[in-house]
Amino acid sequence: MTDTTISGDQWIRRFRSGTDATDRLVCFPHAGGSASFYFPVSQALSPGIEVMAVQYPGRQDRRSEPFIDDIDELADLVADELRPWQNSRTALFGHSMGAVLAFEVAQRLDTPPMALFASGRRAPSRYREERVHLQDDEGLIAEMRELSGTAPWVLGDEELLRLILPAVRSDYRAIETYRCAPGATVDCPIVVLTGDADPKVTLEEAEAWSEHTSVEAQVHVFPGGHFYLAEQQDEVLRVLTAHLRPGV
Repeated sequence: MTDTTISGDQWIRRFRSGTDATDRLVCFPHAGGSASFYFPVSQALSPGIEVMAVQYPGRQDRRSEPFIDDIDELADLVADELRPWQNSRTALFGHSMGAVLAFEVAQRLDTPPMALFASGRRAPSRYREERVHLQDDEGLIAEMRELSGTAPWVLGDEELLRLILPAVRSDYRAIETYRCAPGATVDCPIVVLTGDADPKVTLEEAEAWSEHTSVEAQVHVFPGGHFYLAEQQDEVLRVLTAHLRPGV
């Protein structure tokens, strides 16, 4: 996707300036992803909901900065950056690695978010032995092809592909070495979104998010694989809107 960010700072990107929306959705990209992935979400939910996105170091306009390959360190930094934007009508949305990062950030914020949307990721307490970050470049590219989250034109551009692989590998290292603290929960509803053919998440692993909230959890299952949200965008947006602006 094209980076169409209008305003923002180093970490938090705003796609529309001067908005007076009272409801805010902060989005966390997947491994190898960037803030611009969520520009279509901003277009669809504006003007009622302001969409902001986290830009991780080491990609796009932050490509000269060192990667952060530790979820806890990344969560500390993002939480610090988000505090000035917090209010009671702020929710967090994360896809894949972003879901775990959003969960960790939610625990660190002074005010619990309105909701946590966890997409395309098993519950933090459900561990799998995964070592994609230790594979060679070809193995990493094969993983990207299998999950269908990278544009074909990127996969077909050898020079560009080699340019983004370090960021992808760093993010995979972060999520594959992450371990959830025993009994970790957030004080807000968790809304789980998952594809019915996602090789990374079973239904049981998705439902286990209920163990990580002191409030309630709901699970929404969509047709599709790990990047089901690309084909099910309208349905996903309906779920987001129903939770963010009930009755509207």
